[in-house]
Amino acid sequence: MAEKFYPSKLLIFVTLLLSFNHSEQLQSSQPQTLLRIKRLLNFPSALSSWNSSTDFCSPDSDSSLTVVCYEDTITQLHIIGEKRASPLPKNFSTESFVATLARLPHLKVLTLVSLGIWGPLPGKIARLSSLEIVNMSSNFLYGVIPQELSLLSNLQTLILDDNMFSGKLPDWIDSLPALTVLSLKNNLFNGSVPDSLGSLENLRILSLSHNHFYGAVPDLRHLTNLQVLELDDNAFGPQFPRLGTKLVTLVLRNNSFRSSVPAEVTTFHQLERFDISSNSFVGPFHPALLSLPSIIYLNISGNQLTGMLFENLTCSSELQVVDLSSNLLTGSLPGCLQSKNNDKTVLYARNCLQDINQNQHLLPFCHTEALAVGILPESKKHKDQSKVGLSLGIVGGILGVAAFVALVFSISRRGNVKSNIKNSPTRLILESATPTYSSKHLSDARYISQTMKLATVGLPGYRTFSLEEIVVATNNFDTSSFMGESSQGQMYRGRLRHGILVAIRCVKMKKRYSIHYFMHHIELISQLRHRHLVCALGHCFEYYLEDSTVSRIFLVFEYVPNGTLRSWISADRRSKKSLGWTQRIGAAIGVAKGIQYLHTGIIPGVYSNNLKTTDVLMDQNLGAKICSYNLPFLSDMGKVEHGTSSSGSKNPSVNESAKHEDKSDIYDFGAILQEMILGRAAKSRNEADGLRVLFQASIIGDEEARRSIVDAGVRKSCLDQSLKTMMEICARCLAKDPVERPSIEDVLWNLQFAAQVQDAWRGESQSSEGSPGSPFEPRRLTFH
Repeated sequence: MAEKFYPSKLLIFVTLLLSFNHSEQLQSSQPQTLLRIKRLLNFPSALSSWNSSTDFCSPDSDSSLTVVCYEDTITQLHIIGEKRASPLPKNFSTESFVATLARLPHLKVLTLVSLGIWGPLPGKIARLSSLEIVNMSSNFLYGVIPQELSLLSNLQTLILDDNMFSGKLPDWIDSLPALTVLSLKNNLFNGSVPDSLGSLENLRILSLSHNHFYGAVPDLRHLTNLQVLELDDNAFGPQFPRLGTKLVTLVLRNNSFRSSVPAEVTTFHQLERFDISSNSFVGPFHPALLSLPSIIYLNISGNQLTGMLFENLTCSSELQVVDLSSNLLTGSLPGCLQSKNNDKTVLYARNCLQDINQNQHLLPFCHTEALAVGILPESKKHKDQSKVGLSLGIVGGILGVAAFVALVFSISRRGNVKSNIKNSPTRLILESATPTYSSKHLSDARYISQTMKLATVGLPGYRTFSLEEIVVATNNFDTSSFMGESSQGQMYRGRLRHGILVAIRCVKMKKRYSIHYFMHHIELISQLRHRHLVCALGHCFEYYLEDSTVSRIFLVFEYVPNGTLRSWISADRRSKKSLGWTQRIGAAIGVAKGIQYLHTGIIPGVYSNNLKTTDVLMDQNLGAKICSYNLPFLSDMGKVEHGTSSSGSKNPSVNESAKHEDKSDIYDFGAILQEMILGRAAKSRNEADGLRVLFQASIIGDEEARRSIVDAGVRKSCLDQSLKTMMEICARCLAKDPVERPSIEDVLWNLQFAAQVQDAWRGESQSSEGSPGSPFEPRRLTFH
């Protein structure tokens, strides 16, 4: 009997046949792909054994060629060519090559080393979505790292050493959360390293050596698995990077570091290799590094590290290489490093060590050199201290006092500083952005007038001062130089060598901060000046040699001898003539320009300054100079009697959100204007608000009503239109709702209008400082 035919069986058979044929085609395409790769790579010797009959999934492999298969699918491809391979022919295309690689979609490991591959790395590499390890080192790849690489979410290792990649390390690097190895050595990368790098919590090896990176190293403390950090031969700096404690290798050689070495490195118990050579590190060398349990290689040569070594210091039994050369070390070479222990390589030349063979300087040399970088010789340490003070002047034109100068901006708020010495120092900030700032920061610099870019005329450039210069300028801190003392330190009047008068603030630190802390903010300062800010001329650090914490700071400022703005508009002023109406408008314009500079001429801006008339000094030409303002990073040190920490401030917007951060200072400016108009300061916030309402009412009232509330000293000299404009600005600035307050640009515009109409009324040929050269109408006060 014939077997009954079932159509379903035929369907199953055909399906199996098609599936089998498709599988055979897929498998046969892989050898074809590999042979095409061989042709594209110009038949390298490493692939000479490949031909059409090769079993590519054979377990046989060698050091230059490995192909690994899983279930008849290629998952790993390793090809390593000859060292110093020449670039492939001109007809080679990375686009075509990577498109061919994409025919191996299950590749997890790709190694293509020293094969002469040239050209940009195409974004098509993202088609290999299973990639976990990529090593394309020692080729001629150039251009930027393609953003499509961020799509390789499984990528764990990326090695692109010895190529010609350029541009910045991309911000999207944190899109590779599984990354454990990132090595970009010997390329042409530049710019600053993005903070996003600090988010790669699985990272174990980070090597950025031999590039053109610069600026601060991102905070890497959260990379708790990081074991190898190699940053040598770049321009990183100035501060020592913030790191986790599990490092095995730390190489910072040949950069621009110029801070101290934090004591925390002595807790890196897994550290085997430590190389900070060829930088400008200062402060104490930590002998405990010699006895770290795992340390094998230690190189601190070519710095300006100080300290006294002792013969009885201990060394780790693992230590093999030590290089202490070219520092300012004194004392005796530890016994564990001396020649009798010839199992170690020990270099220590060009220090001031005693009784040893290698070339050493005489002891005075180290003292002199230490002094040249601001380090106080041991012979001058205080008798009641075991600490040796280091008076460290940070070298370079971009140095500053941004991290600490808020400690000294108000001379006499709490202390008994003499009334004619209220020229408290100011913080000097960069006026224009450096290339390291983001486009957002640059866009925030909304408006910078040409007047902002005018340097203060007649002042010397910013520089460092030695302790000897400070002593000479103050006649050894003679009582005749003493100007006053507040809770923040002592103020001295000084005279520099060329006869320039200065104010020198001596601040004793109540908390211990290392030089590393201050230098985190050093890049904010430069030689740029602004005519409406009190200018810093220089500074000098003194810190303890044993732990590198700062003990005292000497700050040198321009001497502004004419007292505060309040002293020039006070209604009870007896000894001197008060400011006239035109002079008051000019002073207001100066303060407004100073605020405008703080908000828009600095990257990032400085807000919530809680300014008062006592924070504005008057120079010899009665020009206004702001001497007190806020930087938020000082919050942990305590704000100097002003700024956002002042809980009793009359400013209702001190704690406003960042959305309206500039409007806090607008309110403060309104209070300053109110005091200038009335000749006295409001005693409370409620009184200030009541006076605001009075101003609003008087603006729409008659002229006599307006003049009745003005300071008697200027009541007859102010033009009514000028007075109305000033009152309107004041009332708008004091609005309770921050949104209703005008921008500083609108405030400045209307102040200039008030100045011009006042000058025109008086028949003056020139308008007051900063006003335009031709008449213009008042500008409507707009709100932001």
